[in-house]
Amino acid sequence: MQIIETILALALTLGILVTLHEYGHFWVARRCGVKVLRFSVGFGKPLFSWYDRHGTEFAVAAIPLGGYVKMLDAREGPVPEELEDQAFTSKPPSKRIAIAAAGPVANFMFALFAYWLLGIVGVTAVAPIVGDVAPDTVAERMGLREGMELHAVDGHRVTSWRDVNMRLLERAGERGEIAIEVSDSGARGTISGELGGWRLSNESPNPLGQFGITPWRPDVPPVLGQISDGGRAEQAGLRPGDQVLAVDGEPIGNWFELVDLIRSSPQQTLALTIEREGAERTIEVTPEAKVAEEGETIGFLGAGVQPVTWPDEVLRDVSYGPLAAIPNAVSETWADTRLTLVAIKKMVTGLLSPTNLSGPITIARVAEASVSSGFEDFVRFLAYLSISLGVLNLLPIPVLDGGHIVYYTIEAIRGKPLSEEAQALGLRIGMTLILTLMVFALYNDLMRL
Repeated sequence: MQIIETILALALTLGILVTLHEYGHFWVARRCGVKVLRFSVGFGKPLFSWYDRHGTEFAVAAIPLGGYVKMLDAREGPVPEELEDQAFTSKPPSKRIAIAAAGPVANFMFALFAYWLLGIVGVTAVAPIVGDVAPDTVAERMGLREGMELHAVDGHRVTSWRDVNMRLLERAGERGEIAIEVSDSGARGTISGELGGWRLSNESPNPLGQFGITPWRPDVPPVLGQISDGGRAEQAGLRPGDQVLAVDGEPIGNWFELVDLIRSSPQQTLALTIEREGAERTIEVTPEAKVAEEGETIGFLGAGVQPVTWPDEVLRDVSYGPLAAIPNAVSETWADTRLTLVAIKKMVTGLLSPTNLSGPITIARVAEASVSSGFEDFVRFLAYLSISLGVLNLLPIPVLDGGHIVYYTIEAIRGKPLSEEAQALGLRIGMTLILTLMVFALYNDLMRL
């Protein structure tokens, strides 16, 4: 059942973003006088299709991993004489550049709309309050302490841990000074410290943790919530609402202690003392052995925690009026764009491991999780993925929109196109690079499984 939900979430996510991207190409092509032959969402044989009054075929294909707009093009076959003025290749470079850029522009416009909508609807974020500071880290050296709330990083306002993570990722691997505006016991000020070239872990980059900060969180009692069907917890007879008091006679203070103990005990029988309906009882359970992303074998019980309520004083409601939401949407879109560019730069320079590249499997899993999490998380995920799609498509790599824009720009400057040999060579290089990245991303996905 979960596999079906994941596939549906992937199809929904990519379907929305691909349709928007290709519609950008389609809309501008129509207005530039280019005849569009087919608008396809997905690759392969169409599952169903229909034609509009202009003779354009609209199709939904079987493989939901992309899409395309097929235009009348002299490079792909003879063009009837009466339609020559409607061929893509007959248009000046300026119009071809506009058509190529329209797809990525549509992605950025969607992100602007998504963040504007979230600003209007309003979101609730957990304030970035420091819970713990790890010794011998940048956070400790600059004087961050438990209970401090972060308000800005390097002059950029932060209202959630997501904002903080994004700002720290931008500074990963750098030297120089970082400034953080904080409040502590009512007093507000700015503290600063030297980064010293701090780096992210190649295996599991975590800007916040590797900077030295653990977010504050409320006490989470070891009370079981959701029980997975067929898991070891269900097999042992554990139920939602059971509170774990001790494991093998050792008292358990909170949920995280229980998780650490379960993770460190794969295939080891544990005696859980629980409280159920006011009565204590002991249940034996053997955590299943699973391999984590880091390659470590851990114990897995198949039980989640009962949700806890966050105190009102650590929650921040962020909402804007229709006009005030516009600059906020621009700011959010630019922040995500900058983050994507910084991540690409850090991968190229070795400050971020290429193992962080993700393919369709990871996108599907994140999409399924964001759909399950609710409207805000799903819209935010769509916006960030849309921006990533727009940025990647604008990279000056042949095959991508950015590569085509480079070709047409050179043609506009030279007054004639590049030779067919040069374009064919660029196409081969671009195809090789893109296929290599796709295979590597898919390999990373499989390793994460």
